[in-house]
Amino acid sequence: MNSRRKNRLILTLVVLAGLGIATALVMYALRANIDLFYTPSEIIDGKGEARLKPAPGQRLRVGGMVMPGSVKRDPHTLKVSFQLYDNSGVINISYEGILPDLFREGQGVVAQGVLEDSRHVQAKEVLAKHDEKYTPPEISDAMKKNHLPAASGMRRERTP
Repeated sequence: MNSRRKNRLILTLVVLAGLGIATALVMYALRANIDLFYTPSEIIDGKGEARLKPAPGQRLRVGGMVMPGSVKRDPHTLKVSFQLYDNSGVINISYEGILPDLFREGQGVVAQGVLEDSRHVQAKEVLAKHDEKYTPPEISDAMKKNHLPAASGMRRERTP
C-alpha cells in the first residue's frame, strides 16, 4: 500500500472515530434531559404491561387533577404543596415558586420535577391546563382513562 492510500485510510478512520465519539457524547447528554410523563396511578402501580415504576431520583412529568382541599401554602415563602389524583392514585407535590394563574383546586396540571419517594414529587415547574381544545394525545388518553370527577374520587388512595 502506498503512502497516499495509507494516509487516506488513517484520515477516514480518524474522522469515523470522531463522529462516533461525538454521537455518543450527544446521546449521553440527551439522556439526562428525557422527562417521561406519568399519571399518579402509573407512579404508584407502574406503567405499561411490565408495570415499570419510576425510581426515586428520576426526573419526570406527572399530570393529574389538583385534589380539592389539598393546597397548602407557606405564608412566609413561596412554598406550596398539593396532591394530584386520578381514578386510582393520589401523590403529593411540593413546589417553590409562583404558580400559574390558571392553577386552582380541581384543575388539571402537569408538574415537572424529581421523584423523591414512591408518592412524592419535588416539582421544578408546574403547568396549568388551559381551556383550549388541543392536548397532546398521550396526555389526553391518560387523562380520559384515569379521570374521575372531583366529587366521586376525592379521597381514594391506595396503600402500597
